[in-house]
Amino acid sequence: MAKRSSKKSSRRYSRSASEDVEKEMHDYKRGKARSGPGRGGKVKSRKQAIAIGLSKARSEGKKVPKRSSKKRSAKKRK
Repeated sequence: MAKRSSKKSSRRYSRSASEDVEKEMHDYKRGKARSGPGRGGKVKSRKQAIAIGLSKARSEGKKVPKRSSKKRSAKKRK
């Protein structure tokens, strides 16, 4: 059994956030993952499925690190 560190909050992602990503990967592997609400397109890559899972966890208020500053600045420009 792995030894847990004595730090109070050493996990970067909450366990429930990891479960959200796991569920999204499950759907992706079976070809059922969709990229958006309603008639969203089919998810075609692993990275996209992980990003969707993390996004869902963020919207539910779970512990997930903020997006990197590079990606956020690129989003603002559009």
